[in-house]
Amino acid sequence: MFLQSVSLWNLAFYVLMVFMATLGLWDVFFGFEENKCSMSYMFEYPEYQKIELPKKLAKRYPAYELYLYGEGSYAEEHKILPLTGIPVVFLPGNAGSYKQVRSVGSIALRKAEDIDFRYHFDFFSVNFNEELVALYGGSLQKQTKFVHECIKTILKLYKGQEFAPKSVAIIGHSMGGLVARALLTLKNFKQDLINLLITQATPHVAPVMPLDRFITDFYMTVNNYWILNARHINLTTLSVAGGFRDYQVRSGLTFLPKLSHHTSALSVVSSAVPKTWVSTDHLSIVWCKQLQLTTIRAFFDLIDADTKQITQNPKKKLSVLNHHFIRHPAKHFEENPAIISDLTGTSMWVPVKVSKWTYVAYNESDKIYFTFPLANHRKIYTHVYCQSTMLDTNSWIFGCINSTSMCRQGIDLSWKAELLPTIKSLMLRLQDYPSLSHLVVYVPSIHGSKFVVDCEFFKKETRSIQLPVTHLFSFGLSSRKVILNTSGLFYNIELLNFGQIYQAFKINVVSKCSGVKEEITSIYKLHIPWSYEDSLTIAQVPSSTEISLKLHIAQPENDSHVALLKMYTSSDCQYEVTVKTSFSQILGQVVRFHGGALPAYVTSSILLAYGGQLYSLFSTGHCLEYTIMLDKEAKPYKVDPFVIMIKFLLGYNWFKELWDVLMLPELDAIVLTSQSMCFPLVSLILFLFGTCTAYWGGLLSSTSVRLLSSLWLALKRPSELPKDIKMISVDLPFLTIVLIIVSWTTCGAFAILLTYLYYVFKIVHLQASLTAYKNSQTVNPKHSRRSEKKSNHHKDSTVHHLRLSASDAEDSLRMHSTVINLITWIVLLSMPSLIYWLKNLRYYFKLNPDPCKPLAFILIPTMAILGNTHTVSIKSSKLLKITSQFPLPLAVGVIAFGSAHLYRVPCFVFIPLLFHALCNFM
Repeated sequence: MFLQSVSLWNLAFYVLMVFMATLGLWDVFFGFEENKCSMSYMFEYPEYQKIELPKKLAKRYPAYELYLYGEGSYAEEHKILPLTGIPVVFLPGNAGSYKQVRSVGSIALRKAEDIDFRYHFDFFSVNFNEELVALYGGSLQKQTKFVHECIKTILKLYKGQEFAPKSVAIIGHSMGGLVARALLTLKNFKQDLINLLITQATPHVAPVMPLDRFITDFYMTVNNYWILNARHINLTTLSVAGGFRDYQVRSGLTFLPKLSHHTSALSVVSSAVPKTWVSTDHLSIVWCKQLQLTTIRAFFDLIDADTKQITQNPKKKLSVLNHHFIRHPAKHFEENPAIISDLTGTSMWVPVKVSKWTYVAYNESDKIYFTFPLANHRKIYTHVYCQSTMLDTNSWIFGCINSTSMCRQGIDLSWKAELLPTIKSLMLRLQDYPSLSHLVVYVPSIHGSKFVVDCEFFKKETRSIQLPVTHLFSFGLSSRKVILNTSGLFYNIELLNFGQIYQAFKINVVSKCSGVKEEITSIYKLHIPWSYEDSLTIAQVPSSTEISLKLHIAQPENDSHVALLKMYTSSDCQYEVTVKTSFSQILGQVVRFHGGALPAYVTSSILLAYGGQLYSLFSTGHCLEYTIMLDKEAKPYKVDPFVIMIKFLLGYNWFKELWDVLMLPELDAIVLTSQSMCFPLVSLILFLFGTCTAYWGGLLSSTSVRLLSSLWLALKRPSELPKDIKMISVDLPFLTIVLIIVSWTTCGAFAILLTYLYYVFKIVHLQASLTAYKNSQTVNPKHSRRSEKKSNHHKDSTVHHLRLSASDAEDSLRMHSTVINLITWIVLLSMPSLIYWLKNLRYYFKLNPDPCKPLAFILIPTMAILGNTHTVSIKSSKLLKITSQFPLPLAVGVIAFGSAHLYRVPCFVFIPLLFHALCNFM
C-alpha cells in the first residue's frame, strides 16, 4: 500500500538518491588508503598501578581513577613511591580506555633504556570510565575538574626529589584533548601546571555531532577563552589529525585556530608528519608505531639537561615540534646547530662542472668532496636541486664562500634539506645565496652499502608546470593532462583553481621508462601550502598511480598560494599526469562535512508532509497518504529561499541589531561559513537526501507497524474498532504522571523512549483492529455494511461520543504514521544521553544534568493524548487550520537553527504535535 501510493518516477528518484548517498558513504568509510600503521607491541607485560586519591576526591568522582603505567622491573620499582621521572598524563577520549596509554608509554620506556635511564618519563593515565562524552556533554566539566585534581596529586608524588617537576605534559586523545584545553578555563587553575599539550584526533573547532546544548556550551566556553586570551596563553600545543582514514573526526575539526603570532600552536595531519607519512583512523592514532615513535623522539628532545624536565623555553618547544612534526632535515635535533662546519681530513676534492650529475657510491674507501662552482651556473640557471638515498643523520651538503677549488670551512646546508621516505633532498634558489662560490656534496667512506647522490641545476620555469583542474560539474567526463618530457629529477605541478573543500579529483600519473633494468622509486607529494595536510605516494616505476585530490581545510580568502603536486622523478622516465573530477569523492566530501546535518533535513521534510496532511484533513475531511504528501509538500523551494534571505539580510546592521534585540540564535548557515564549509547547492543536495531518507524511513515504520499488528493478531484474539472515542481514558492521567516521575528521577530520554513505545503500541493495536475488521468484512460483507451504516449513523447523531469507522481508522493511521516518523527522530536524537545514563547507572541513578528532561515534561502528556487521538475527533476543531500552518515555518526553522545544532531539532518538532493534541479540546 505504501509503495502503491508512489509514482514510478518518484520511486526512481528515491532509488537514485540512495545510490548517490551510497557513493558518498562509500568514499567516507572505504575510499582511503589501507592502514599502513605498524602495531606497537609491549616488550614486557603492561601493568597499571592505581594511584590512591584523597578520600574526598574519590568520593566526589566515584567513577574516575588515576593510574601509572609500567612494565617489568620499572613497574616493580615504581610501586614504591615517590617517583623521579618526567610526568606525562594521558587523557582518553570518547569511550576511550585508560589502557590506551600503553603504546606511547612502552616506547618511551624502551627509549629510556637505550640511554640507561639518564632521563625517563612517567606515564599516568586517567580512567574516565569510558564515558561517551562526544554524545553527552554533561560530564565534560566534571572530567576537566577531575584532571585538575589529578595533576595536583601527580606533582605531590615527586615532592622531595632533587629535580621535582612543577608541571606535566598532557597527551589527549579525541575529546581528552578538548578536556585538556578546558583546564585553562577553570577559575583556580594555574597555567604553569601544563608545559606541553599534544592532542590526537581532537575535534577542537566544533563537536562532531552537537547532540545536546552542554557540548556546544562547553565548546563555546573553551574556544572563546582561547580566543580572548590568546596573547596570554603560552601553552605550546600540537594537534595531530588522522587524515581521511579517520571518518569519526574529520581532520578539518582538529586544526587549532591561528589566533595571533603569540600563539604557540601547531596543527598537522599524520600523513604529513615526517617518518610517519600515513593516515590513521580514530583508534589507531594512539597505537600507530610510526606516529608514537615520532612523539617520543620529540619528548626526549624537549628535555632540559639542567632541570631534567621538559624545557620551559617556548622557542625550543616550537623548534622541536617543527623539527619532528613539520619538516625534518634528516639530522638529529640541535637547539643551536653549528652553521659553519669544518671540511678537513684526508679527503679527495673532485670538481664538477656539469649541470647534471649522478654519483653511485659503493664500498668507498676514501671521503670525497664534490665541488660545484656556482659562478657560471648563476648566469644560466635559477635553482639547484640535490638528493641522496643515504638516509643517515650526518651533514652531507655545504656551501663555500670565496673559495677557488676547496675550502676548510663551509656553511652547513644540510639543515635546509627535507627528509622523504626514500631520499633526503635540498632545493636552493641561487640568488638567495649570493656569497656562495661553491656547492660541496660530501660522500663518506662506506663499506658494504650502496647509495646514489644526484644534483642538477635548472631554471624554475622549466620545472614548474601549470595544470588547471577540471570543472566541478564535469562529472569526470573530461580531463586535463600534462606530459613531462625532460629528464629532470624534480617537478612542481601547480594545481590551479583548486582550493575548496567541495572539490575532489583523481590524479593519474603514468610513468614510462626506457632502458631501465633496476626498480626505480618515484615520490609524488601533494603539498597544501595553507595547512599542514600534505600526503605522499610512493610508486615503483614504470607504473600507473592514482592519487586522490581533496582537502581538509579550504583555502583562506586572503591566501594566494597554489596547491602543488611535487614530483620526485627519475631522469630515465617520462611522466604523464592527468586530472579529472571525481563525482563519488565530491559526494563523499558532502557526507564528510555535512552528513551530521542530515537529521535536520529529514525532520524538515517530514514536517512539511505533516503540515500537508493536517491541511488536507481541514480542507477535505480526509488525511492523505504520507508518501503523497511527502511528494507534494517536501520541496526545497519552500525552505531554502527563506534561509538564504535571512542570511543575506543579516549582512545589514539594522537587521542584525533587530535580530539581536529578538535574542535569536546565530544562523547555522553563518556558523558553517565561518568554518569554511559552504558548498554550492549543498542545502539542495542535503534536502534531497533528507526527503529520500524520510521516504524510506516512512516505508520502514509503516512496514514495522503492519508486521507488529500481524504478530499481535497471531498471538491475541482479534479486537474490534473502538466503539467510543475517548481522548482521555481512565489510565491515561496515571500513566502520564508515572512517566513524568520517571523522567524527573532517572533520565528524560528514558521516559521519552517509554512514551514512544506506548504510542507505537496504541498504533499497532489500532492497525490490528482495522485488519481484523477488514478480514471480517471479507468473510461477512452484509454484516459489515450494516455495522458501517450503524457506525456512521451513531457518529452523526452524537457530539460527545464518537464511534470510529473503518475509513476514519485508515485516516488516523495515515496521520499516526507521520507522527511516528517525527517521534522516531526525537527518540534517536535523545538516545545518546540514554546510553550514557545506562552505562553509568551503577554510579548515578539520576542523570544530572539532563538535556532531555524539559522536552520530556512536554512530550509525555502530548504523546499520551495523541495516542488516543483520531482524525474524526479533530477534523472539526477550530484550531486545526492554525495547526496545519505551523509545520512550514518550523521546517524552515529546523534548517536555519538545527542543521549545526541538532539538539534544537526536537524543539521544533514538539510544537505542531502539541497543537495537534490541543485540537482535541478546541
